[in-house]
Amino acid sequence: MNMQALMKQAQNLQKDMLKIQDEIEKTEFEIENQLVKVKVNGKKEVLSINIQKGSLEDDDIEILQDMLMVALNQAFEKVDNLKEQKMSKFGNIPGIF
Repeated sequence: MNMQALMKQAQNLQKDMLKIQDEIEKTEFEIENQLVKVKVNGKKEVLSINIQKGSLEDDDIEILQDMLMVALNQAFEKVDNLKEQKMSKFGNIPGIF
């Protein structure tokens, strides 16, 4: 394989990877538990947090904080899992994403 063909193949691979990255960033992930609903995008930006009305008393703030943390971490894990799944076809290329 000549160098020009190899460069073309690398460019096509890069285009495919950027397309998948863009697709993941535009995807919205929603996690819901007993107290909160959290929505994030593939950039791991929080889009919304909804607390279930009537689910907490004023003294339950600590519980709310823990539930928010868990919900956000689960949403971010979904982002990472999708990215890993879609990028696995490119193999393990150090320094990429």
